[in-house]
Amino acid sequence: MSDLKRITSRDNPFFKSLLKLSSSARERGETGQTLLDGTHLLRAFLDAGCKPAHLLINGQAVQNPEIKSLLAECDAVPRTQLDDALFAQLSELKTPNGLLSLIETPTPSISSAQCQFTLLLEDIQDPGNLGSILRSAAAAGCDSVFLSSGCADAWSPKVLRAGMGGHFSLSIHESVDLIRATREFTGKILAASLQADRSLYNCNLRGKLGFAIGNEGAGLSLALQDAVQERFIIPMPGKVESLNAAAAAAVCLFEAVRQRI
Repeated sequence: MSDLKRITSRDNPFFKSLLKLSSSARERGETGQTLLDGTHLLRAFLDAGCKPAHLLINGQAVQNPEIKSLLAECDAVPRTQLDDALFAQLSELKTPNGLLSLIETPTPSISSAQCQFTLLLEDIQDPGNLGSILRSAAAAGCDSVFLSSGCADAWSPKVLRAGMGGHFSLSIHESVDLIRATREFTGKILAASLQADRSLYNCNLRGKLGFAIGNEGAGLSLALQDAVQERFIIPMPGKVESLNAAAAAAVCLFEAVRQRI
């Protein structure tokens, strides 16, 4: 079993590096690391065949049967116990469950030319929306997601929490030129448009497929709208003009699932 170290001072250099990692997208990008908050994300990470670089616990963690089981599964991984007040500074949960995992951020495994079922996300800025979209993409069987430079940081704690482990079954590409990715993709890319005449439910969504999803307020840029092969409208008989970006993505993905089944 790995030796348990303890940190009680906020001036500890390792704690300072963790605090910076938890709050700074630049730090996560430069170090290639991020933090997983809680047992569910670590479980999903382990199920994807990965191991954390370091485990962080608070004083109550060893009394939690689920955490004890995960610690046993990661027997060779270094671990550190943080003072409860320090641990709370790293966790965004109101009631931290006692486990944080420092991981190396997974690198994309397939290119835009290789993927079969994908999403292109343009300037999705709300972390909750982005995490929900990634969760839906993983549930629908997507193999990849491409994010423009205007999207929220995919590996931030808030996006990871909303993604509920979906990150680890996707090849996630950040700061992508979506026009170029559209050209390189060998299947068909579709996008929702209020100006389209054709319904989503009348589109052929079988075969190699991608959906382009635009910014929560502005929608897709004109350049990306022009780059996709087909545009459609999502029928909305109710008295609203548009759907939340995460909801629209889920509707599109699972209509494709329905057709493929």
